[in-house]
Amino acid sequence: MKYMGSKNRIAKYILPIILKDRKPDQWYVEPFCGGCNSLDKVANPRIGNDTNKYLIALLREMQKQIPFSPPHIGETEYKSIQQNKDDYPDWLVGYVGFNLSFAAKFFGGYRRDKAGVRNYENEAQQNLLAQQNLLAQQNLLAGIEFYCGDYKSLTIPENSIIYCDPPYKGTTQYKDKFDHCAFYDWCREMKRKGHIIFVSEYSMPNDFVCVWEKEVSSNLDVSSKGKKETEKLFELKEA
Repeated sequence: MKYMGSKNRIAKYILPIILKDRKPDQWYVEPFCGGCNSLDKVANPRIGNDTNKYLIALLREMQKQIPFSPPHIGETEYKSIQQNKDDYPDWLVGYVGFNLSFAAKFFGGYRRDKAGVRNYENEAQQNLLAQQNLLAQQNLLAGIEFYCGDYKSLTIPENSIIYCDPPYKGTTQYKDKFDHCAFYDWCREMKRKGHIIFVSEYSMPNDFVCVWEKEVSSNLDVSSKGKKETEKLFELKEA
């Protein structure tokens, strides 16, 4: 799925590290699953959670509606859904808000051509590409247990592997301000409970050890196009 901050480009590097000691039937949990571009590459049992109810509704709909066949949405319909979300199914709001928006930012503006000009043929192409993108992912979502809510309220099975991809400091934030210090403390609490904790970020407190890093083009903010950042994976070694 097209999603701002997607880990699709680096999943092949970080997942072997995250899963290297995974035991049979050990749960893999992503409290900030986003577009599931890393979660969809892991075997069951899996849990995905996010605070955006429209995103989770879309992911659940993709598990049910096979093959996934969303309606064609032009710019007029896009704006209507953006302004009247309660009048449409949550999954459709999620589909339009993420997959038909510029840079995959939730309702960040209807996709146009590179010159910013509306093009009806391009609209049809964008709808087709969005559908094809989700169809390619659809079968990979089978068996994932999806939840919608705050990460701190998520029920996590004992001795799970938890991979967190929270809002990065200094980049586009969630609708509500994200408390990074509270998140660090939650990770430490999960570690004390016996879970294995990994976090993607640019920097973390000293008790989180960097176990992988790579320079990549940033896509965490619409203003960061072409900017290089060093993606890092941290593991919390001790609580």
